[in-house]
Amino acid sequence: MAPMKWKKLGRVFVPAGDAAWMHSHAANPVALIGDGELVRIYFSTRDVENRSSVGWVEIDLKEPTRILRVSPRPALSPGTIGCFDDSGASIGCILRRGGELWLYYMGWNLGVTVPWRNAIGLAVSRDGGDTFERVSLAPVMDRSQVDPYTLSYPWVIEKDGTFRAWYGSNLSWGAEKADMDHMIKAAHSRDGVSWIRDGKVVIIPTSDAEFAFARPCVVADPGLYRMWYAFRGERYRIGYAESVDGENWIRKDDEVGIDVSPGKWDGESVEYPSIFDHGGKRYMLYCGDGYGRTGFGLAVLEGM
Repeated sequence: MAPMKWKKLGRVFVPAGDAAWMHSHAANPVALIGDGELVRIYFSTRDVENRSSVGWVEIDLKEPTRILRVSPRPALSPGTIGCFDDSGASIGCILRRGGELWLYYMGWNLGVTVPWRNAIGLAVSRDGGDTFERVSLAPVMDRSQVDPYTLSYPWVIEKDGTFRAWYGSNLSWGAEKADMDHMIKAAHSRDGVSWIRDGKVVIIPTSDAEFAFARPCVVADPGLYRMWYAFRGERYRIGYAESVDGENWIRKDDEVGIDVSPGKWDGESVEYPSIFDHGGKRYMLYCGDGYGRTGFGLAVLEGM
């Protein structure tokens, strides 16, 4: 396959800071296709106390940098005090299931000996995605023998009667960020609630400088799984890998076809990719500098 080439269409959204619950950041964007060219984009935002919630904006793909609507309230807010998500709820992905929308998310719980503990939750919407209700006060994927430290940003697809997930997991904690070794793993489930994990790392670092792999996005094309993800040493970049079975992946980062734009909102880093197809075109939502602090942008794959 020839290297991809993504054409950047511009920055779509960054919070204005005028809402207490959407004070800053628009991270981990996820698209939900509507009628015609209408797309609702969900993202993680932060309140004045730095707690994350899930919000959304709506755009028309013909003019993607013009915002049509902004969510007046959170679609999902931090959880009950003492629960795994009481310090924040950050979006992973949204899955359509009949008339429902299933939102898999990462719950934040601040720590003492370590900065935080994360686990993966599930919330369901029956009103078209305006509000989501947790299926449980507890996570659907929590720390275990194979994931003893923390779990993050799940990406879930349903194929041939099986749910498959790819998610982040710490292999260790340390004094410095580079000591945490945050890697991507896989899981599967029959019902999307109870998950089977073996702890295998599926995207292998190519050097000691790579210590964080985050926010996998997987597309099941005919005969081939494709994964886009964020990885970092000093700064985040977007990586790409392929697999015939969804378990064994070959990294092809040199084919990803998107990088920073010096001097712009994504001039230092690019991360948190999310892929969607519409109208015969393939699009990528992504974040730039500051892990969502500068908002998110949109790119389209050329030659598709």
